[in-house]
Amino acid sequence: MVLGEEAYAGDHALLERYAAAPHSFTVDPVDGTKNFVHGSPDHAVMVSESRDGEVVRAWIWQPQHRLAYVAERGAGTFRNGERLTRPAPPEPASWRGVTSRRAWIGRELPGLRPLELTWICCGVDYPKLLEGEADFVLYGAGWPWDHAPGLLLLREAGGHLGTHDGSPYRPAGPRAQGLLAAADRATYDAVVTLL
Repeated sequence: MVLGEEAYAGDHALLERYAAAPHSFTVDPVDGTKNFVHGSPDHAVMVSESRDGEVVRAWIWQPQHRLAYVAERGAGTFRNGERLTRPAPPEPASWRGVTSRRAWIGRELPGLRPLELTWICCGVDYPKLLEGEADFVLYGAGWPWDHAPGLLLLREAGGHLGTHDGSPYRPAGPRAQGLLAAADRATYDAVVTLL
């Protein structure tokens, strides 16, 4: 079973078939479409593979940055062949939070800096989080083609992805209405209590 945004637009039943499939893939051939159209290098190709609803492999390719991110469950996350681990976040008062929800830009969570805009591409946001350019990311809807690859890349590098209500994110589960990606579980737990 292969699920992508374009195919889903033509057949909404694909999401249910994806959730029930024992072996599935998500494909986003041009994540960050607006960036791509406007000539920004911040776009990506994203693919994930799942077995029985659990993401087991993930790939993000940023063609203009010439960066490839790969993760396999239990084997780690790699950028162009180099293993990545997420640097420890600084003190909470200096955490950099970014969001794709434009209405939240500038919003201040108690004790944290105002939220800034993401890179407007999950295929760039997750790698930037992994590399320490942000400490947490707030998203609206949790479509599998946007978040399944980032889920595994982040998890294998020590980060955490869950919903705004504190539940774990499952790409094959009910569609999440709000996601929080964080540098580690402690950062996730701290931020989710402020939402």
